[in-house]
This record gives sequence, C-alpha cells and structure tokens, in this order.
Amino acid sequence: MALSGLVLAGFVLGHMSGNLLMFKGPKAINDYATWLHANPGLLWGARIVLILSTIAHIWAGILLTLENRAAREGGPSVDATRRASLSSRTMPYSGVVILAFLIFHLLHFTFRQIALGGVDFGDNVYKMVIAGFAQPAVAVFYIVSMILLCLHLSHGISSVFQTLGLRNERWRSRLDCVASLYAWLVALGFISIPLAVLSGYLK
Repeated sequence: MALSGLVLAGFVLGHMSGNLLMFKGPKAINDYATWLHANPGLLWGARIVLILSTIAHIWAGILLTLENRAAREGGPSVDATRRASLSSRTMPYSGVVILAFLIFHLLHFTFRQIALGGVDFGDNVYKMVIAGFAQPAVAVFYIVSMILLCLHLSHGISSVFQTLGLRNERWRSRLDCVASLYAWLVALGFISIPLAVLSGYLK
C-alpha cells in the first residue's frame, strides 16, 4: 500500500507540474506533449509502472479495508471515531471517486472519447484543455475530484511515514503538516487550471 502510494503520489506531482505549463501558453504545453510522445519508451515505461502501481494500490486498499472492518467487529469506540480525521474516515470512498475520475479523465483527455464534442484537436493540447474545461459540469467534477484527492493524499502520505517507522509522537504533527501541505500543493495546482478556464484567464 505504501510503496504503490508513493509511486502514485510522485506521479501526480509530476503530472501537475506538466499541466501548469498551460499558464506559459500554447507553445509550452504543446511542446511538452510533443516531447512526451517523441519518447515512447519513457512514456510507455511510465504508463506500465503506473498501471501496475494502481492495480496494486486498489488491491491493497480493498484488503486493508476488509482487515480494518474485521478488526473492529463490535464497531469502533466513540473515542476512536473522534480521533480519526476526515481524510482517514473517507479513504475508501475518496478512493472510489478518484478511480471513477481517473477513468473519466483518460476517456476525456487521453482517448478523447467524451466531453469534447467530437472535435479533433490534433496535437493542440492547449485548445483541447480549454475546450474540455469550458464545460462547467466537467470542470466542477474535476475540482471536486481534486479536493478528494487532497484528502486521500493527506492521510496516505502521513500513513507512509507511519509505515516506514518515521513517525513518532514528537514528529507526528510535523509530518502530518508536511503531508497536508503536499496534498494541497498538488490539488490546488490541478484546480487552478479549470478555474482559470472558467474565469476566462485561459482562453
């Protein structure tokens, strides 16, 4: 769970950084997309690692959820429920929504099968992104999904520190803060693009 989560957490930061090239203009983001497709070994290598990591993460998540439920057959105590954070309590649910978003996102921008009006944008990624987020329903779904990703990342990264034995009572609050800052950095980076399109800043 921790190792696959680290791979995926690293990917979303890299993906977000690439997406922010939208703010540098059409040439920057289009050149970036062209560079990626000009290096198929790198592109498909990354895709294979991501696919395997996603499958491993989902499988580990299901097992962990079942084990947690079995461990508290009588139901969690009131104190335990109060101690659990919102991100911790919503991990299975945010995970399901994020998976649904991932499928939609691939059909939307990678395979270009939905929500783009059947327009062929060719290699113009800039125009494709603008057209995709110009639809309020798509942009809102994207924003909500990124907020859930933030919650998921916040608890997930914090749990990685625990799994690796790096978190103790002295460092708990500091590491939780680092995890939260990382999660919000990624989420706000992603969210800034649909907001910029909806506001007319990117057009």
